[in-house]
Amino acid sequence: MVYLSLAVQFPLSLPYLQISKQIHSAAHIPVSKELFLFTLQHTNVFGKEQDAYVRLGSKKLQEKFLKISSTLYVGNLSFYTTEEQIQELFSKCGDVKRIVMGLDKIKKTPCGFCFVEYYTRADAEHAMRFINGTRLDDRIVRTDWDAGFKEGRQYGRGKTGGQVRDEYRTDYDVGRGGFGKIIQMQKANHQPAVY
Repeated sequence: MVYLSLAVQFPLSLPYLQISKQIHSAAHIPVSKELFLFTLQHTNVFGKEQDAYVRLGSKKLQEKFLKISSTLYVGNLSFYTTEEQIQELFSKCGDVKRIVMGLDKIKKTPCGFCFVEYYTRADAEHAMRFINGTRLDDRIVRTDWDAGFKEGRQYGRGKTGGQVRDEYRTDYDVGRGGFGKIIQMQKANHQPAVY
């Protein structure tokens, strides 16, 4: 049995046993040798030896990571909620290791979500139990387990840079930038010029 972490970096030239020892010490998630070797084969692009980031897409593996994770996805935040407010609220459940605010990928402004990582799973469980459904900046906060933050996930995935759910919103929400961005653009295009 091999143990694999979410993103383990190693040179592909290392023999299997050396790599498996490094991975075993990095995390304690059992993975079959077949999946490990299949993943290695598909990370070596154009036959070049390079540092490989082993990415796991299996639903079962994702579930295993969620069961040991100490990271939470926090959604439905106001665009005006600050990192300090998140720190103050979530630190009531335990020691917060880090907070990564979700950003509009174009404007680099907050777009209504963040990741909160705790030092221990128990503290994260307390936050799930006690903070999910509470109010922050007049909004009901939604928390969910996250397999662990990776660089790049802090950016919104919508066409306009923010979150997808905010693009087509037809109701006016002051805390999340008014109407949805695509709806705002459509309204701007259909309004006659005022002189």
